[in-house]
Amino acid sequence: MSHIILKNVDLYFKTKREKRIKDILITGSKKFNKFSENGIVHAIKKMNLEIKEGERVSIIGHNGAGKSTFLKMVCGIYPPSKGVLDVSGKISSMFELATGFEMESSGWDNIYLRGLMLGETPKSIKEKMKEIAEFSELGDFLEMPVKYYSSGMFVRLAFSVSTAIKPDILLLDEVVAAGDAAFLKKAEKRMNEMIDVAKIMILVTHSMETAKELTTRCIWLEKGEIVMDGNPEEVVREYLKNMKG
Repeated sequence: MSHIILKNVDLYFKTKREKRIKDILITGSKKFNKFSENGIVHAIKKMNLEIKEGERVSIIGHNGAGKSTFLKMVCGIYPPSKGVLDVSGKISSMFELATGFEMESSGWDNIYLRGLMLGETPKSIKEKMKEIAEFSELGDFLEMPVKYYSSGMFVRLAFSVSTAIKPDILLLDEVVAAGDAAFLKKAEKRMNEMIDVAKIMILVTHSMETAKELTTRCIWLEKGEIVMDGNPEEVVREYLKNMKG
């Protein structure tokens, strides 16, 4: 059974702050070269959470609330500083789509490399390459290094590879808009198919309507802490009420 369990999880980031000119003037220092001071950002605070197979979860909150950081922690980009994070299931993260691409290599090579990075075996990604190429509609451009692609072409390629993988756990940072209008309808259908087959789906969104329409559970984060967790209609109502003051 796929699941995500957090027990007393904290995530800290070490930061560096350059000393400003006014600080130098106040302290009377004659050294105007740059230097830094260590600081700590407490991004996720004592989080306890369990997401079970079959759940469709939205994450809402103001900018800087820790929504995207939470997703990156779940998919392994940021390991917890404290506590226990237990994730069971194959993950596909539909954010930072450019990760794992080699700009000097061809589209074909990047399909293969990105597929391996997403957990495919050499055999399984080779079997999917033709279907990925056809979905991308890039044709002969796949022979070219991706550094020559337009932004729309690159998004098509990245989206086509990422959505060819059938995950147990699907992580979304906003609903992905892939490429131009002509490609978008096909991309939306593909995304809906991924959401349907995923055993767990977590969606970070700023759209309250999307949270209510696509998910069955909503978590409201502020400053790395869970403010409310429950029915999307109820959580969104309280969140909007809080925004109005």
